[in-house]
Amino acid sequence: GINAEYMGKIGLNDEPPVRIEGDDIADSPRNVVMIANNVAVSRVFSQRLVAKFDLMYSQRAFVHWYVGEGMEEGEFSEAREDLGFLEKDYLDVLSEGSGDEEAEDEEF
Repeated sequence: GINAEYMGKIGLNDEPPVRIEGDDIADSPRNVVMIANNVAVSRVFSQRLVAKFDLMYSQRAFVHWYVGEGMEEGEFSEAREDLGFLEKDYLDVLSEGSGDEEAEDEEF
C-alpha cells in the first residue's frame, strides 16, 4: 500500500522518456517522478540525478538555454554542490540509522 504520511513530490510529464542503451527503464509514453522523504532515496541521488547532471553538464547540454533565460553559469556549480550535500545528508542518516536501532534496543 501507499503510506499517506509520506513527504514528497510527484511529477507527471506527457513527454516520453529518452531511451538510453543499457538503462533499465522500460519504454513508456509518459514520465512520472516521485521523490519522497525517505533514506532509500539516496540511491536516486547518487545513481540517477548526480550522475546524469554530471554527464549533461560535462557536455554542456542545455546550458545555453538556461543562460539565455537569465541563469548564471555559476548557479550550475552551486546546484551540483547542493546535490552533493543532500546526498551526503542522506548517507549520514543511513549510517546513523543502524546505531539508533541498537540504542533503542538497549533502552528496553
